[in-house]
Amino acid sequence: MADGIPFDRSLDFEYGQVEAVSPLIRRVIAPNGGPFTFHGTGTYVVGRGKVAVVDPGPLLTSHIKALKNALRGETITHILITHTHRDHSPAAAPLKQEWSAPTYGFGPHGGGRIEAGAVVEAGGDDSFMPDVVTTDGDVIEGAGWTVEAVHTPGHTSNHLCFHLKEENALFSGDHVMGWSTTIVSPPDGDMKNYIASLDKLIDRRDDIYWPTHGAPIRDPETFVPAIKLHRLGRENQILQCLKDGLTTIDEMVPQMYANDIPPAMYPAAARSILAQLVWLVQKEQVLAEGDLGIETTFRLP
Repeated sequence: MADGIPFDRSLDFEYGQVEAVSPLIRRVIAPNGGPFTFHGTGTYVVGRGKVAVVDPGPLLTSHIKALKNALRGETITHILITHTHRDHSPAAAPLKQEWSAPTYGFGPHGGGRIEAGAVVEAGGDDSFMPDVVTTDGDVIEGAGWTVEAVHTPGHTSNHLCFHLKEENALFSGDHVMGWSTTIVSPPDGDMKNYIASLDKLIDRRDDIYWPTHGAPIRDPETFVPAIKLHRLGRENQILQCLKDGLTTIDEMVPQMYANDIPPAMYPAAARSILAQLVWLVQKEQVLAEGDLGIETTFRLP
Protein backbone atom coordinates (compact mmCIF):
# COMPACT_ATOMS: atom_id res chain seq x y z
CA MET A 1 0.00 0.00 0.00
CA ALA A 2 2.92 2.37 0.68
CA ASP A 3 4.72 1.40 -2.55
CA GLY A 4 4.14 4.83 -4.08
CA ILE A 5 5.96 6.69 -1.29
CA PRO A 6 9.68 7.18 -2.00
CA PHE A 7 10.87 6.14 1.47
CA ASP A 8 14.58 6.39 2.30
CA ARG A 9 15.57 4.08 5.15
CA SER A 10 19.32 4.57 4.75
CA LEU A 11 21.13 6.60 7.39
CA ASP A 12 24.83 6.78 8.22
CA PHE A 13 25.41 7.85 11.82
CA GLU A 14 27.01 7.01 15.14
CA TYR A 15 25.11 7.26 18.41
CA GLY A 16 26.26 10.04 20.69
CA GLN A 17 28.26 11.84 18.00
CA VAL A 18 27.42 15.29 16.68
CA GLU A 19 27.33 15.51 12.88
CA ALA A 20 27.15 18.62 10.70
CA VAL A 21 24.40 17.94 8.15
CA SER A 22 24.27 21.44 6.61
CA PRO A 23 26.07 24.78 7.10
CA LEU A 24 23.74 25.76 9.96
CA ILE A 25 22.48 22.38 11.23
CA ARG A 26 24.09 19.66 13.34
CA ARG A 27 22.43 16.45 14.57
CA VAL A 28 22.88 14.05 17.49
CA ILE A 29 20.82 10.81 17.45
CA ALA A 30 19.61 9.29 20.70
CA PRO A 31 19.89 5.51 21.30
CA ASN A 32 16.13 5.01 21.62
CA GLY A 33 15.47 3.11 18.42
CA GLY A 34 12.24 1.17 18.04
CA PRO A 35 9.17 0.57 15.86
CA PHE A 36 7.98 4.17 16.29
CA THR A 37 11.35 5.94 16.44
CA PHE A 38 13.37 4.12 13.73
CA HIS A 39 17.04 4.50 14.76
CA GLY A 40 16.15 7.01 17.48
CA THR A 41 15.37 10.67 18.07
CA GLY A 42 17.44 13.06 15.97
CA THR A 43 18.10 16.18 18.01
CA TYR A 44 19.06 19.15 15.84
CA VAL A 45 21.34 22.04 16.75
CA VAL A 46 20.86 25.26 14.76
CA GLY A 47 23.63 27.83 14.50
CA ARG A 48 27.08 28.19 16.04
CA GLY A 49 28.08 29.69 19.36
CA LYS A 50 24.61 30.76 20.45
CA VAL A 51 22.35 27.97 19.25
CA ALA A 52 18.85 26.58 19.20
CA VAL A 53 18.08 22.93 19.93
CA VAL A 54 15.13 21.34 18.12
CA ASP A 55 13.53 18.33 19.87
CA PRO A 56 16.04 17.65 22.66
CA GLY A 57 14.75 14.08 22.87
CA PRO A 58 14.10 11.47 25.56
CA LEU A 59 15.30 11.60 29.14
CA LEU A 60 18.31 9.36 28.53
CA THR A 61 21.49 10.12 30.46
CA SER A 62 23.74 9.10 27.55
CA HIS A 63 21.90 11.36 25.10
CA ILE A 64 21.89 14.37 27.41
CA LYS A 65 25.60 13.85 28.06
CA ALA A 66 26.26 13.65 24.30
CA LEU A 67 24.42 16.93 23.74
CA LYS A 68 26.34 18.67 26.52
CA ASN A 69 29.64 17.38 25.13
CA ALA A 70 28.71 18.46 21.61
CA LEU A 71 27.89 21.97 22.80
CA ARG A 72 30.79 22.49 25.16
CA GLY A 73 31.87 26.13 24.84
CA GLU A 74 28.58 27.13 23.19
CA THR A 75 25.32 28.45 24.63
CA ILE A 76 21.81 27.13 24.05
CA THR A 77 19.60 30.20 23.74
CA HIS A 78 16.37 28.53 22.52
CA ILE A 79 14.82 25.05 22.88
CA LEU A 80 12.21 24.29 20.21
CA ILE A 81 9.69 21.47 20.67
CA THR A 82 7.79 20.05 17.70
CA HIS A 83 5.41 18.13 19.99
CA THR A 84 5.22 16.47 23.37
CA HIS A 85 5.71 12.76 22.91
CA ARG A 86 8.23 11.35 25.37
CA ASP A 87 10.83 10.76 22.68
CA HIS A 88 10.86 14.49 21.80
CA SER A 89 10.50 16.89 24.72
CA PRO A 90 11.64 15.48 28.13
CA ALA A 91 15.36 16.28 27.67
CA ALA A 92 14.40 19.96 27.48
CA ALA A 93 14.35 20.07 31.29
CA PRO A 94 18.04 19.22 31.94
CA LEU A 95 19.19 21.41 29.03
CA LYS A 96 17.15 24.30 30.39
CA GLN A 97 18.65 23.72 33.82
CA GLU A 98 22.19 23.79 32.36
CA TRP A 99 21.80 26.83 30.08
CA SER A 100 18.68 28.64 31.40
CA ALA A 101 17.30 28.60 27.84
CA PRO A 102 13.54 29.12 27.38
CA THR A 103 11.46 26.43 25.71
CA TYR A 104 9.19 27.14 22.74
CA GLY A 105 6.18 24.99 21.89
CA PHE A 106 2.49 25.10 20.98
CA GLY A 107 1.35 24.08 24.45
CA PRO A 108 1.09 21.13 26.81
CA HIS A 109 0.38 17.60 25.60
CA GLY A 110 -3.10 17.53 24.12
CA GLY A 111 -3.18 21.31 24.35
CA GLY A 112 -4.65 21.70 20.88
CA ARG A 113 -7.81 19.77 21.80
CA ILE A 114 -10.38 19.59 24.58
CA GLU A 115 -8.93 16.20 25.59
CA ALA A 116 -5.79 17.78 27.08
CA GLY A 117 -3.36 15.14 28.29
CA ALA A 118 -4.52 12.41 25.88
CA VAL A 119 -1.90 9.66 25.66
CA VAL A 120 -1.08 8.32 22.20
CA GLU A 121 1.57 5.95 20.71
CA ALA A 122 4.91 6.61 22.35
CA GLY A 123 3.18 8.42 25.23
CA GLY A 124 2.77 12.01 26.26
CA ASP A 125 5.19 14.18 28.21
CA ASP A 126 2.56 15.51 30.58
CA SER A 127 5.13 17.52 32.54
CA PHE A 128 6.05 19.80 29.64
CA MET A 129 4.77 23.36 29.51
CA PRO A 130 6.51 25.79 27.12
CA ASP A 131 8.01 28.96 28.51
CA VAL A 132 6.99 30.70 25.29
CA VAL A 133 3.70 29.58 23.75
CA THR A 134 4.37 29.41 20.01
CA THR A 135 1.66 29.42 17.37
CA ASP A 136 1.42 29.38 13.60
CA GLY A 137 3.51 32.12 11.97
CA ASP A 138 5.46 33.09 15.07
CA VAL A 139 9.07 34.03 14.24
CA ILE A 140 11.96 33.12 16.53
CA GLU A 141 15.32 34.81 15.91
CA GLY A 142 18.76 33.87 17.14
CA ALA A 143 22.42 34.51 16.36
CA GLY A 144 22.57 34.06 12.59
CA TRP A 145 19.35 32.09 12.19
CA THR A 146 15.61 32.74 11.86
CA VAL A 147 12.88 30.18 12.45
CA GLU A 148 9.15 30.42 11.74
CA ALA A 149 6.65 28.12 13.45
CA VAL A 150 4.20 26.19 11.25
CA HIS A 151 1.30 24.62 13.17
CA THR A 152 0.64 21.15 11.74
CA PRO A 153 -1.90 19.34 13.93
CA GLY A 154 -2.80 15.75 13.13
CA HIS A 155 -0.15 13.45 14.60
CA THR A 156 -0.78 15.42 17.79
CA SER A 157 -2.88 18.52 18.27
CA ASN A 158 0.14 20.54 19.43
CA HIS A 159 2.49 19.58 16.61
CA LEU A 160 4.67 22.33 15.13
CA CYS A 161 7.13 22.27 12.27
CA PHE A 162 9.88 24.89 12.24
CA HIS A 163 11.07 26.62 9.06
CA LEU A 164 14.72 27.67 8.99
CA LYS A 165 14.67 30.72 6.74
CA GLU A 166 18.40 30.84 5.96
CA GLU A 167 18.37 27.35 4.40
CA ASN A 168 14.70 27.15 3.35
CA ALA A 169 14.58 23.95 5.41
CA LEU A 170 11.73 22.55 7.51
CA PHE A 171 12.15 20.63 10.75
CA SER A 172 9.12 18.39 10.19
CA GLY A 173 9.08 16.53 13.52
CA ASP A 174 6.84 13.47 13.18
CA HIS A 175 4.37 15.11 10.81
CA VAL A 176 6.26 13.92 7.73
CA MET A 177 9.05 11.34 8.03
CA GLY A 178 11.16 9.84 5.27
CA TRP A 179 11.32 6.29 6.63
CA SER A 180 7.65 5.59 7.48
CA THR A 181 4.15 6.98 7.55
CA THR A 182 3.02 8.76 10.72
CA ILE A 183 0.61 7.25 13.21
CA VAL A 184 -2.52 9.33 13.80
CA SER A 185 -4.11 8.12 17.02
CA PRO A 186 -7.38 9.56 18.42
CA PRO A 187 -8.39 11.36 20.51
CA ASP A 188 -5.42 13.72 20.23
CA GLY A 189 -4.48 12.56 16.75
CA ASP A 190 -6.95 13.71 14.10
CA MET A 191 -6.98 12.54 10.47
CA LYS A 192 -8.97 15.51 9.16
CA ASN A 193 -6.42 17.87 10.69
CA TYR A 194 -3.55 15.69 9.50
CA ILE A 195 -4.66 15.87 5.86
CA ALA A 196 -5.24 19.63 6.17
CA SER A 197 -1.71 19.99 7.56
CA LEU A 198 -0.32 17.99 4.63
CA ASP A 199 -2.13 20.38 2.29
CA LYS A 200 -0.54 23.26 4.18
CA LEU A 201 2.92 21.83 3.51
CA ILE A 202 2.10 21.05 -0.14
CA ASP A 203 1.39 24.77 -0.61
CA ARG A 204 4.88 25.63 0.73
CA ARG A 205 8.15 25.58 -1.22
CA ASP A 206 10.65 24.22 1.29
CA ASP A 207 13.80 22.76 -0.25
CA ILE A 208 14.41 20.02 2.34
CA TYR A 209 12.78 18.47 5.42
CA TRP A 210 14.69 17.36 8.51
CA PRO A 211 12.38 14.89 10.34
CA THR A 212 13.12 14.00 13.96
CA HIS A 213 13.49 10.34 12.92
CA GLY A 214 15.41 9.12 9.91
CA ALA A 215 17.07 10.70 6.90
CA PRO A 216 16.20 14.07 5.37
CA ILE A 217 13.49 14.38 2.73
CA ARG A 218 15.18 16.05 -0.21
CA ASP A 219 12.17 16.25 -2.55
CA PRO A 220 9.20 17.45 -0.46
CA GLU A 221 7.21 18.48 -3.55
CA THR A 222 7.02 14.81 -4.56
CA PHE A 223 7.07 13.19 -1.14
CA VAL A 224 4.24 15.04 0.65
CA PRO A 225 1.62 14.51 -2.11
CA ALA A 226 2.57 10.80 -2.07
CA ILE A 227 1.87 10.68 1.67
CA LYS A 228 -1.52 12.33 1.13
CA LEU A 229 -2.39 9.92 -1.70
CA HIS A 230 -1.49 7.02 0.59
CA ARG A 231 -3.87 8.27 3.30
CA LEU A 232 -6.71 8.70 0.82
CA GLY A 233 -5.98 5.19 -0.42
CA ARG A 234 -6.43 3.86 3.11
CA GLU A 235 -9.80 5.60 3.20
CA ASN A 236 -10.84 3.79 0.02
CA GLN A 237 -9.65 0.50 1.52
CA ILE A 238 -11.88 1.05 4.56
CA LEU A 239 -14.89 1.73 2.36
CA GLN A 240 -14.15 -1.45 0.40
CA CYS A 241 -13.87 -3.44 3.64
CA LEU A 242 -17.30 -2.21 4.68
CA LYS A 243 -18.72 -3.17 1.27
CA ASP A 244 -17.21 -6.64 1.77
CA GLY A 245 -18.91 -7.02 5.16
CA LEU A 246 -15.89 -6.29 7.40
CA THR A 247 -17.46 -3.99 9.95
CA THR A 248 -14.95 -3.84 12.82
CA ILE A 249 -11.39 -2.52 12.98
CA ASP A 250 -10.13 -5.93 14.13
CA GLU A 251 -11.43 -7.40 10.87
CA MET A 252 -10.05 -4.57 8.73
CA VAL A 253 -6.46 -4.45 10.03
CA PRO A 254 -5.19 -7.80 8.65
CA GLN A 255 -7.02 -7.20 5.38
CA MET A 256 -5.50 -3.73 4.92
CA TYR A 257 -2.00 -4.25 6.35
CA ALA A 258 -1.18 -7.92 5.62
CA ASN A 259 1.61 -7.02 3.18
CA ASP A 260 2.86 -3.86 4.90
CA ILE A 261 3.67 -4.51 8.56
CA PRO A 262 4.21 -7.45 10.96
CA PRO A 263 1.26 -8.49 13.16
CA ALA A 264 3.01 -6.97 16.20
CA MET A 265 2.30 -3.55 14.67
CA TYR A 266 -1.41 -4.20 14.13
CA PRO A 267 -2.49 -2.35 17.32
CA ALA A 268 -0.79 0.81 16.06
CA ALA A 269 -2.37 0.36 12.64
CA ALA A 270 -5.75 -0.01 14.34
CA ARG A 271 -5.36 3.47 15.84
CA SER A 272 -4.79 4.99 12.40
CA ILE A 273 -7.78 3.11 10.97
CA LEU A 274 -9.86 4.51 13.82
CA ALA A 275 -8.67 8.01 12.92
CA GLN A 276 -9.73 7.44 9.30
CA LEU A 277 -13.12 6.11 10.43
CA VAL A 278 -13.71 9.09 12.74
CA TRP A 279 -13.17 11.36 9.75
CA LEU A 280 -15.44 9.24 7.51
CA VAL A 281 -18.16 9.43 10.15
CA GLN A 282 -17.73 13.21 10.31
CA LYS A 283 -18.18 13.32 6.52
CA GLU A 284 -21.27 11.08 6.86
CA GLN A 285 -19.75 8.49 4.55
CA VAL A 286 -19.79 5.89 7.33
CA LEU A 287 -22.12 5.27 10.27
CA ALA A 288 -20.94 4.16 13.73
CA GLU A 289 -23.04 1.99 16.01
CA GLY A 290 -22.47 3.53 19.42
CA ASP A 291 -19.54 5.60 20.63
CA LEU A 292 -16.49 5.83 18.41
CA GLY A 293 -13.68 3.54 19.50
CA ILE A 294 -11.58 0.52 18.60
CA GLU A 295 -14.48 -1.86 19.43
CA THR A 296 -17.13 0.06 17.47
CA THR A 297 -19.06 -1.58 14.66
CA PHE A 298 -19.26 0.51 11.49
CA ARG A 299 -21.42 0.32 8.38
CA LEU A 300 -22.14 2.21 5.20
CA PRO A 301 -25.18 4.53 5.18
